[in-house]
Amino acid sequence: MGVTRVLVVGGGITGSVAAVALAQRGVEAELTEIRPEWGGGAGHGITLQGNALRSFRSIGVWDEVRAHGFAFDRVRLSRADGSLIVDVPTPPTGGPDLPPTLGSLRSDLQRILAAAVYAAGVRVRLGVTIADWSNQPSGVDVAFTDGTSGRYDLVVGADGIRSATRSLLGIETAPKPTGMSIWRVLAERSPEMTCAELFYEGPRYKAGYSPISQSSVYAYLLDADRPETGPGDRKPGAVLRERATGYEGRWAPIRDAITDDTPVNYQRIESLLLDDPWHRGRVVLIGDAVHACPPLIAQGAAMCTEDAIVLADLVTGAEPVEQALKEFMHRRMPRVRMVVENSLQLADWEIHPETPGADPAGIMADTLAALQEPA
Repeated sequence: MGVTRVLVVGGGITGSVAAVALAQRGVEAELTEIRPEWGGGAGHGITLQGNALRSFRSIGVWDEVRAHGFAFDRVRLSRADGSLIVDVPTPPTGGPDLPPTLGSLRSDLQRILAAAVYAAGVRVRLGVTIADWSNQPSGVDVAFTDGTSGRYDLVVGADGIRSATRSLLGIETAPKPTGMSIWRVLAERSPEMTCAELFYEGPRYKAGYSPISQSSVYAYLLDADRPETGPGDRKPGAVLRERATGYEGRWAPIRDAITDDTPVNYQRIESLLLDDPWHRGRVVLIGDAVHACPPLIAQGAAMCTEDAIVLADLVTGAEPVEQALKEFMHRRMPRVRMVVENSLQLADWEIHPETPGADPAGIMADTLAALQEPA
């Protein structure tokens, strides 16, 4: 009753985990990635909660992910002047035998996942994507941009927040601005940087960092989303150094080490939650293609990897594919809705800090506590 041949569109974290999970369950999996080169990715870091680590363990890459990352079990909340507010333990959302949190370089993670895709026997097609398809009750006939074609029991759109697969399905839901932007930079890790640290009460919404290796941290600054906020025609390093003025403590040496030519990533933060069915016929969307949120709970990667594992379990089970896809959305929607809506609430409180009754610590604790339940 389950699928035997599946096409995964998108070779990021979500698509890679989905392709490996499907192949490990006996599916003939194929992955298309529109980029002609694959396996590196963005040069900044990523914070992975325990439930993301559980997904990595389930596909057999956890040991390597851990070897290249930095595990920790708490977050330090400080004022912009560097004085401590409180140390907060983070719950083990992946279970007691996994670290609550791990920081990683995105390019390391993508390289590990790409290697796992090849090792699982997935056919990888680079520089290629879908040109057209015929979505039929019994399968999907796909025409690719390189002139080839194929037939699949299922097509999985894992191609991110600006998903072309979503557009091909005729779904008009689009990402929305959150009013926030983020600056990201890599910096040297000092010995006392043993956990994530967030800096409040400063000139921007928030600054922070997470250790990602024995030698490096991933640092970021949450800022407004206005034309004058971004780098414009100036070098991003120079602008970030100015925007970070006012943050001291362990953030000061991060700022002071930024030069005009330091590689800096600047992005608007957008959100997305698709209420419509995530599937049409034999095509299903997962990950950021259907739900994306501000990184204030650090659950983006976890929600995406959970999608991949749950989908692989359901479509290779005994139920007909159509029923499995309905069950997939039914099972995932409450969990991802909670994360997206709570992340947006936290973003709103960051933008409007005088909101009566605002309780960021409470909503974060409640969210992470709920996520300790398996996906």
